[in-house]
Amino acid sequence: MTGPLNGLRIVEMAGLGPGPFAAMMLADHGAEVIRIERAGMIGVPNDPLLRNRKSISLDLKREECRAVVRRLAERSDGLIEGYRPGVMERLGLGPEPLLEANPKLVYGRITGWGQSGPLAQEAGHDINYIAISGLLHGIGPKERPAVPLNYLGDYAGGGMMLAFGMVAALLAVQRGGQGQVIDAAMSDGTALIGALTYGLRAAGLWRDEREANLLDGGEPIYGIYRCLGGEFVSIGAIEPQFRASLFKGLALPPDASRDDIAIVVAARRRDEWAAHFAGTDACVAPVLDLGEAPVHPHNVARRTFIDLDGVFQPAPAPRYSATSLDRPDPPRREGEDGAAILAELGYGGEQIANLLGGES
Repeated sequence: MTGPLNGLRIVEMAGLGPGPFAAMMLADHGAEVIRIERAGMIGVPNDPLLRNRKSISLDLKREECRAVVRRLAERSDGLIEGYRPGVMERLGLGPEPLLEANPKLVYGRITGWGQSGPLAQEAGHDINYIAISGLLHGIGPKERPAVPLNYLGDYAGGGMMLAFGMVAALLAVQRGGQGQVIDAAMSDGTALIGALTYGLRAAGLWRDEREANLLDGGEPIYGIYRCLGGEFVSIGAIEPQFRASLFKGLALPPDASRDDIAIVVAARRRDEWAAHFAGTDACVAPVLDLGEAPVHPHNVARRTFIDLDGVFQPAPAPRYSATSLDRPDPPRREGEDGAAILAELGYGGEQIANLLGGES
């Protein structure tokens, strides 16, 4: 592996959503990530979140398999887990014994509600975590909040925040500090993403209503418009010079209303508008679906997407001027690297066969 995190080893306790996303980020940027699989998980074939890993399957109900995790943690720089608070402790794999054995270990924990607080032990999903952050209230049309998929809590406020915390803590260790526990909560991370909005509200520049503010569709020059044929364009002409370019391109006066813009936009197809505004500062872009995005000329030129085993998926990001990133490896078969990992840890052939349930 190449990349700025080359030389680091991370143990990933298999989970769903934000944990794998954080592990993918670390692996994309050069870290060696060993994923400890567990039976019964919902799987997605060729899941991009599982690229760039080594994989071992262990039955954590067995003490000898838990001992493998402990041995791995002793020889690793970090560990990521996304279970409910207390689960890893009950397995004997909590932060206390692992950090005692490896004081430099960065132990990353990602949950919806965090490791403490009145909701810590309650079940939930992305939509619940972002609901208490205040951000969900502001997303959608006037009538009611909209469901923004699970991008905001699981990935932006969760996995991305955990990946940042891991890198920050790993940097502190390299500077002579000790390992530590990262308590990454999706509810915390989502709230942090809303820092600008909370600042605007405190300054009296944000109303707690949907479609009543500049960035939530409350202004006609910032929103989504339907085109001829049912497709959409996005308009984000905030600054005066961008507004002027937009209204010039639409042949509308600068005080045109949302309805005025909608009528004009609806008279042409989406791709006609994209071509019409190409090369201008009107801040108009087509709303592409998941099949169209990978073949958009800009994304092609930037190599924003890659094809791994027939799965178009986002390429590693961001880019570095002095460090290259390898093309990601496709997801491994579950447990594919188990024998090699155990051998590296010093286990013999009979032990390996026993730990892997007879597989070698």
